[in-house]
Amino acid sequence: MAIISWQIRGRTLSFGRPIVLGIVNVTPDSFSDGGQFLDHDAAINHAIKLVGEGADVLDIGGESTRPGAEPVPLDEELRRVVPVVREVARRTGIPISVDTYKAEVARQCLKAGAAVVNDVFALRGDPEMPNVIREFGAGAILMHMQGTPQTMQIAPTYDDVTQAVEQFFEDRLRALTAAGIPLEQLAIDPGIGFGKTTAHTWELLAGLPRLRRFGRPICLGVSRKGFLGKLTGRDTPDRIAARLSVACHAIALGATHIVRTHDVAPTRDAFLVQDMIARSAN
Repeated sequence: MAIISWQIRGRTLSFGRPIVLGIVNVTPDSFSDGGQFLDHDAAINHAIKLVGEGADVLDIGGESTRPGAEPVPLDEELRRVVPVVREVARRTGIPISVDTYKAEVARQCLKAGAAVVNDVFALRGDPEMPNVIREFGAGAILMHMQGTPQTMQIAPTYDDVTQAVEQFFEDRLRALTAAGIPLEQLAIDPGIGFGKTTAHTWELLAGLPRLRRFGRPICLGVSRKGFLGKLTGRDTPDRIAARLSVACHAIALGATHIVRTHDVAPTRDAFLVQDMIARSAN
């Protein structure tokens, strides 16, 4: 894998190997773990557990973006996530990402110690979000999504899904760098399962190497996704092997640098083995 760097609030992450982005959902309705970590103490303890399992970065979110999910009021999202970000930042030394598209949530979480904003709208959902990223020098993960969480799975259509995602990132990266955000702060996420049918998803996964041309870290989120269940017949908790197969294949192609996952320990183990094989071959 070519070494790519990512600047996030005064530190630089280099991707000699893929990094594990551990998911902490402080929500009642996320599709696979909703309600498990809504209590602040439970969320904080889970975050620390993920660090112990080998997470390189934590992704903390207070609003579900599953298909059909309803927006969360600003005050409620702030109540859910800011205390968790603050305490996890105090108790761990690893970077924290906040999964939000609201500029004020991003601002308050960055003040509390976060270093990255993971935005499903690619900094388009709130006109103030690019200013927040620029103000704090934060890293940003730009995700592709057709529609909104409320509409994205209502008959999504593409002539060529990979080409559409490519064009989207070309346009967003150009617009954001023109707005004064350094390219080095930006990562991209093709948005698996966000405004894509199962057929679109497999096509996009096959075309992931085309995204390497941007020279930016590629974040892949396939953890427990429904398209894996349709193929394997496995329920949500039993899709780890399928998800690791996708991630390891994408990494071998040099088309994934960050893997967003609920299952940190097995993901870390798989990446250690894959990295050792690659090093031994060289």
